[in-house]
Amino acid sequence: MKPLAAPSRSFLCLRHGATDWNRQGLFQGRTDNPLNDDGIAQAQAAARRLQPVRLDHIVTSPLVRAAKTAEIIAAACSKPVSTDDGITECDFGSLEGISIRGAMAEHGIGAMEELVSILPPDGEAWSSVSTRALYCVRKWLDHLPQANILFVCHDAVMQSLASALCGRWFDNRHGTPFRFARTGDGWNVEEVA
Repeated sequence: MKPLAAPSRSFLCLRHGATDWNRQGLFQGRTDNPLNDDGIAQAQAAARRLQPVRLDHIVTSPLVRAAKTAEIIAAACSKPVSTDDGITECDFGSLEGISIRGAMAEHGIGAMEELVSILPPDGEAWSSVSTRALYCVRKWLDHLPQANILFVCHDAVMQSLASALCGRWFDNRHGTPFRFARTGDGWNVEEVA
């Protein structure tokens, strides 16, 4: 398999606000749960935090938790929102609704990034998440070449991007904006201050 082509320039990403399943530590994947009160507050805080940042366009996953987060941010900055399936969450198949910590203990896994080794055959392959997320980001950056774009998506999508571009996972929190920054020949993930 040939290496995935990196996007041409830096971009912003934000994990949606929290849901009840997030708070309960459950695999959520494609299960379309809404934001809880904490998640709405996180989206509002993200909108305030992004006020000084130039945003031209927002691209969101179609899942309601991401779409609502994007809607709250878009309302605060009066920017257009587009929906793209390419940044929807990983399909965790039969793991959806199961305790993440329980699955980790059952399989003897100590680090979150090791979860990719236990993805079930009835779900999505990790390589597929990276491929479609990178394609989506590249497509939008090419389509809007002068725009500063915010992608509102999910933890597995952002971790797959970080793994593909930076070679590592990172501490990703709900409603916290991050910049995937192109630095010469490499990439870095940095929290937006």
